[in-house]
Amino acid sequence: MKLNYYSDTDSLYIDLADRPSAESVEISPGVVIDYDEGGGIVGIDIDNASSKLVLNELVLNRLPVSRQLLAA
Repeated sequence: MKLNYYSDTDSLYIDLADRPSAESVEISPGVVIDYDEGGGIVGIDIDNASSKLVLNELVLNRLPVSRQLLAA
């Protein structure tokens, strides 16, 4: 899973799988779910993210993470 924030557009993309998106559905204003060909969720796009989320804090609880990578 990858979290990508784009400050120029104030959007956050949560990349859940390394598969291409085949369909996108806006589930609420500015929140789009990307699905693969089989209907699995591959990503979440959030527009105006700073007004919808607390972006300066990230808490990981009990995730079975084998690798952590922090990039600025």
